[in-house]
Amino acid sequence: MAVPARPSRLRAWLLEGLTAEPRQRPGPHAETPAVHKGQRWWRVMCLTGLDYFSTLGYQPGIAALAAGLLSPLATIVLVVLTLVGALPVYRRVSEESPHGAGSIAMLERLLPFWKGKLFVLTLLGFAATDFLITITLSAADATAHLVENPHFTSVLKGHHVPITLLLIALLGGVFLKGFGEAIGLAVVLVASYLALNAVVVSVGLWHVITAPNVITDWSHALTTDYGNPLLMIGVALVVFPKLALGLSGFETGVAVMPHIEGAPGDTEERPVGRIRGTKKLLTTAAAIMSVFLISSSFITTLLIPAKEFESGGRANGRALAYLAHEYLGSAFGTVYDFSTILILWFAGASAMAGLLNLMPRYLPRYGMAPHWARAVRPMVIVFTLVAFLVTWIFNANVDAQGGAYATGVLVLITSAAVAVTIAARRAGQRGWTIAFGAVSAVFVYTTAANIVERPDGVKIGACFITGIMGLSLASRLARVFELRVTDVSFDDMAARFIRDTASRTIRFIANEPDRRDMAEYREKIKQIRADNDVPDGDDLMFVEVTVLDPSEFESGLRVHGEVMHDRYRVLTLESSSVPNALAALLLHVRDETGQRPHIYFEWTEGNPLANFLRFFLFGQGEVAPVTREVLREAEPDRARRPHIHVG
Repeated sequence: MAVPARPSRLRAWLLEGLTAEPRQRPGPHAETPAVHKGQRWWRVMCLTGLDYFSTLGYQPGIAALAAGLLSPLATIVLVVLTLVGALPVYRRVSEESPHGAGSIAMLERLLPFWKGKLFVLTLLGFAATDFLITITLSAADATAHLVENPHFTSVLKGHHVPITLLLIALLGGVFLKGFGEAIGLAVVLVASYLALNAVVVSVGLWHVITAPNVITDWSHALTTDYGNPLLMIGVALVVFPKLALGLSGFETGVAVMPHIEGAPGDTEERPVGRIRGTKKLLTTAAAIMSVFLISSSFITTLLIPAKEFESGGRANGRALAYLAHEYLGSAFGTVYDFSTILILWFAGASAMAGLLNLMPRYLPRYGMAPHWARAVRPMVIVFTLVAFLVTWIFNANVDAQGGAYATGVLVLITSAAVAVTIAARRAGQRGWTIAFGAVSAVFVYTTAANIVERPDGVKIGACFITGIMGLSLASRLARVFELRVTDVSFDDMAARFIRDTASRTIRFIANEPDRRDMAEYREKIKQIRADNDVPDGDDLMFVEVTVLDPSEFESGLRVHGEVMHDRYRVLTLESSSVPNALAALLLHVRDETGQRPHIYFEWTEGNPLANFLRFFLFGQGEVAPVTREVLREAEPDRARRPHIHVG
């Protein structure tokens, strides 16, 4: 018996916390308990900053490669889109989804049934692209800052992939051990990183201002290449989608909402103080980032030779670090590199925590996740292995992953814009509908342009979507006969019906509600008595189930009692699945009365496979055998199982 002890301990360690709800998971995106008072909005902003502000580590270099001399102009277009497009959209998202669920939850509510579920699964694929590429891109850029540091370049040069894999493995190890929330550490990292960037940007601007030929040479090169300002603006409008990395962080901004302290009068339904704090967070973060985006793009374009941005160049993936070493010396540059590596490291941690919170929020509720997906450690291992694969495919190259990252970011922002447009229209707000519709159109164009220019993001996203869809379908099929009613409650009339029959044999008739006239109930009783040889003196009670949303996997069951035509007792139920509702009712009645109830069915006409697909997709179909199978899985003891009769 001692032999299996070790694998048993390993399994217990891996599946620790398996029954925990997603809101109880660790990490910077985890929903906090209701008793948690929260943090000041500016402190929580630093959690967003781990992802958002850390893009300064690689954004200027990618922008220079993508737009060349027009990088500052294209960045200005991006900033305008940030302030008049993304910011208003996510301020509205914070109002519509104040519990950290974000725009995906909004679309889930706005698009019901299977189309909503499939759309959410598609968005989850792009969200996985966004978060996983954040991990791999951040680790790759941290590696670039480490390798290109003058103190280490001779030793580490050419080892980008193994170093990046090591950083990702260490990140996974942190989560396997347990990642505690560290808002205080995030504040220190973000504050120090922004302060160092402010120094670098200030020094860079000083060099630009004190060397007038720099601006003159740049403007002359622009005139030579593009001719006139209108053409420059036109080209900038065309190329700015390549700079979409600078829009990351908005989805994270609403994800951290539960950490923000609310006002004294806040309620769970309407946390006004939390919403107000989130709007301050989003606005302040966007303003800070806008200033750094424009200034960093300007100084890096003017002060760094174009060849240094290319692969193998000293500014590739680390443009501001290049300037830090060039103008402030090796010591300051090393401090800057160290600060950048740390914030990129925690950006990866933030993304991992986002994945661990996002996937369990939806997939288990849809019945579209294997049993172990509720546990943190197996998911950490899966995400870490996928990050290894992505790093290997892209050879730990920051530039190569930029397109995939931008696609994930843009798809999420576009979905948010569409969601708030639909919400504004349903609220009858014509002005906001037009405004958000225009923003949605711009983001659709930006996303499409990015996909056409750099299709890697769609390819990676398609892989994740295919994987999520396939795993979800397999899981739903594997759990198709699982009893998935969370709770059962009876109204007063229904409870009275059960009490009245508790001392006798309890017999139910499964009836599909049709005309619900006296003739229907009379003929049904006559047929059931004839087919099943039920004595005339025994009471029979009808059970009728109405299917609401068959795409839902788990739901509560509310049982209502009514007397039809002054003589027929009917229990009415609403559920996502007829067999599941009936099985849950029978088990509940058994537990309440101590009797094994009987239920009578008619055979369903038609092809068995077609009936199974009707059950799988629409919650109906071959009800009798499926009800029996659900009961068999829920109650292994045959002597305690309710009776199923089919005539």
